[in-house]
Amino acid sequence: MKIGEIELGQVPLFLAPMEDVTYKSFRYMCKKYGADVMYTEFVSSDALARNVKKTRHKMTLFDFDRPVAIQIYGHDPEAMVIAAKVAEEAGPDFIDINFGCPVKKIVRRGAGAAMLLDLPGMQKMAEAIVKAVSLPVTAKTRLGWDQEHKNVHEAALRLQDAGISALAIHGRTRDQFYSGDADWTLIGEVKNDPRIVMPIIGNGDIKGPVRAAELLRQTGVDGLMIGRPSIGRPWIFREIRHYFSTGEILPPPSVTEVVENVREQLHLSIEWKDDERRGILQMRRHLARYFPHLPDFREIRTGLLRAETIAAVEEYLVKIIDRYQGMHVDYTDVSLN
Repeated sequence: MKIGEIELGQVPLFLAPMEDVTYKSFRYMCKKYGADVMYTEFVSSDALARNVKKTRHKMTLFDFDRPVAIQIYGHDPEAMVIAAKVAEEAGPDFIDINFGCPVKKIVRRGAGAAMLLDLPGMQKMAEAIVKAVSLPVTAKTRLGWDQEHKNVHEAALRLQDAGISALAIHGRTRDQFYSGDADWTLIGEVKNDPRIVMPIIGNGDIKGPVRAAELLRQTGVDGLMIGRPSIGRPWIFREIRHYFSTGEILPPPSVTEVVENVREQLHLSIEWKDDERRGILQMRRHLARYFPHLPDFREIRTGLLRAETIAAVEEYLVKIIDRYQGMHVDYTDVSLN
């Protein structure tokens, strides 16, 4: 698969862009375990136009990220063109447009998944951005606004005509948010439409290597994008790649291995934030997911999520090793809610 002239190999694995998740330390962990393509957290075109420091900080890229995209969102085509040009200056390998975010504060401003209600406007915006930058431009969207309006097929054709280099499709409508099961049927139909020649990337509920292989066989997509299942489980990329290569399921990580990963990601977060407490707070969403299915774990999990110093976190990590020494962490049937 290629995006522009960027060769990504056969069935590349993408880390999905996620707000307050795909910052430096987590991207590093996922890259370490085999993610092929990185995305920043999405950045607001309005905030970039106002030169908001926090937003520009999200676009900071690192050598380990490559290849990497900066994802932008907004409702105004002119502001989005400005944002794309600013993003290009940050030096990504390509720029991605968010046409799929379902969050109310994004949608009510006409951005994200709201663009599915205005496909001509979506196409016009994409065309303007493609013309404004020299980098490849990709997009990410959903099946449609709701069950009665699944228009991703038309959206894909319009975006291809606009010059979009690849399209990632999440297998839910905007109304679903992240509830229910992702439906890959339409993703497969888009991929197998002979009129569509741009690469199609499938996204939604890739919970493990067997499921990844099933969805790949079902649809023939060019790449797989993994979001929420990677939170607290960055090695899911290694598990999928190993299964694709050998047909074997890797054994689950030991509790000790998971603890060491938590320590590494935590120290990277603190370094990135340059503040101990803020780095720990940034990690809480991940800490809540790192130790599923361990028996009698509620008290320790609560302590971890309340800790505000490295010493306090370390105290609980030592307790975890002492109590669960020799056990493995089972990620089977982990809820993504």
